Amino acid sequence: MPYRSPVAEYEYIFQNVVALEQISATDKFAEADMDTVSAVLNEAGRMCDEMLAPVQRNGDLHPAVLENGTVRTSPGFGDAYHAIAEGGWVSTSASPEFGGMGLPLSVTHAVNEMMAGACLSLQLNPLMTQGQIEALEAHASDDLKATYLPKLITGEWCGTMNLTEPHAGSDVGALSSKAIPNGDGSYAVTGQKIYISWGDNDFSENVIHLVLARLPDAVPGTKGISLFLVPRNLPDENGVPGVANSLKVVSLEHKMGLHGSPTAVMQFDGAKGWLVGQENDGMKCMFTMMNNARLGVGGQGIGSAEGAYQHALAYALDRKQGRSPIANGTGTIVDHADVRRMLTGMKADIFAARAIGADCALSIDMGHATGEAAWAARAAFLTPIAKAFGTEVGMDVAQQGVQVHGGMGFIEETGAAQYSRDVRVTAIYEGTNGIQAMDLVARKLMDGGEAAYGLIDDIEGFAESVKSSHPDVAEPVWQATESLREATEWMVEQGDLNDRFAGAVPFLHGFARVLGAHYHLKAAVAEGSDGPRSKLARYYILRLLPEHAGLLAHAKAGAADLYALNEEDLAS
Repeated sequence: MPYRSPVAEYEYIFQNVVALEQISATDKFAEADMDTVSAVLNEAGRMCDEMLAPVQRNGDLHPAVLENGTVRTSPGFGDAYHAIAEGGWVSTSASPEFGGMGLPLSVTHAVNEMMAGACLSLQLNPLMTQGQIEALEAHASDDLKATYLPKLITGEWCGTMNLTEPHAGSDVGALSSKAIPNGDGSYAVTGQKIYISWGDNDFSENVIHLVLARLPDAVPGTKGISLFLVPRNLPDENGVPGVANSLKVVSLEHKMGLHGSPTAVMQFDGAKGWLVGQENDGMKCMFTMMNNARLGVGGQGIGSAEGAYQHALAYALDRKQGRSPIANGTGTIVDHADVRRMLTGMKADIFAARAIGADCALSIDMGHATGEAAWAARAAFLTPIAKAFGTEVGMDVAQQGVQVHGGMGFIEETGAAQYSRDVRVTAIYEGTNGIQAMDLVARKLMDGGEAAYGLIDDIEGFAESVKSSHPDVAEPVWQATESLREATEWMVEQGDLNDRFAGAVPFLHGFARVLGAHYHLKAAVAEGSDGPRSKLARYYILRLLPEHAGLLAHAKAGAADLYALNEEDLAS
């Protein structure tokens, strides 16, 4: 069964779960009505199914390589990338001033997730460019915008992010790359960066690097970091890529997965670059692209989960093993209770994660369209949940996909293991999931829990309103929301951040479990009958939602017992 983009799922979510009509009711996105969005999603889905999905295995079996200083990409990736670029899928949310579609991020997020499900290795390329476009739109000078945005938006040029250094991982403030003024408004950037996704390729005219570096006499830490635009090839007076800049790909990492995506060690040796934003404002500029990139990575997890689920379901519907335990069964392993448990759980979790991501994207759009602080706060609170839960679901569904295949899942020829290997890094890059959880319980609760309680009130209020029509599923959601409120109150009350951090990951997952139940309940109510969405909601709420109790108990346990074992005890 070939990959099929989940267009219908997004149409249902936008119409019945997160209400895209709120966006089209604003002046900024008035043209993004459901008919327009459906047409866009269907066209994007066709591109994913016909152009990206066929090269998924190529990326794993024929990885990108570095030959004589040139990156050679996997077979078919060039044609597939050009289909993305020529269709405008790099720039769905970019400003129309420079050639973008100007559509809501909600649409871009959906398209990106579908591309990730079709071929995650390749989808990572336009995701990086989209982040760069966003940063340049917000912070670059008019001259830089005029030179670089049109080419990035058409996809003729690709973009990257250069943060991490060998000695500075999550602690970005420890970076040592330097930028020296050239005296003509440009800078000479020197340093080495690692883990640079799509650091180079052989199908775009140019690659534009955003590089964090320090100016002379900059203060230590993150407050002394500036952001620079450094092109692979320096554009001439007509904007045509010309002379090679003083930078190179030193090597490509040998990775667990995502073999089709070249992850580079980049060396900058006095490379010519230009300041983006103000001096020492690099982290502010970079976070413009990183926050939405975190949502994008959550979408990568969801897309990977969708691909792995479809792959496992196709195998389960074909594989005959043992006697069917049910009347009128298919005679395949999908009849067996444990296989059915795995497949149903996979499908239920994908829907929950997808709806969380869609709600986060919608909140970002509403914040931009209305300027209302409440929408911005809601988006900020949902972002770490969307990133962490989306990628955790991706990993869990992918490993269950291997399990559904049984012994054949351990055999590379089936392709099941690729999903598990490819998606694993999504829980690490753009801020590890542990960092996302710590952000949730620290920075995102600095408002005293106002944004969190707003979400909790929405969930509880909806469950209360449908108790009479859907008592078997509404009541458990209402009760879970009360438990979540108590856990949130406990978090807000803790003065020692380490007590919050000790339970941050289970708190995030507990919150996600309750959010997922809320979206499933909304989907069931909108269906209006005991159809497949109502049945899936019942499975999630009665079987998966109860996990919230253990997660929230863990969240409130504090830090003391984590340190009860000393280092010697851990090693003994």
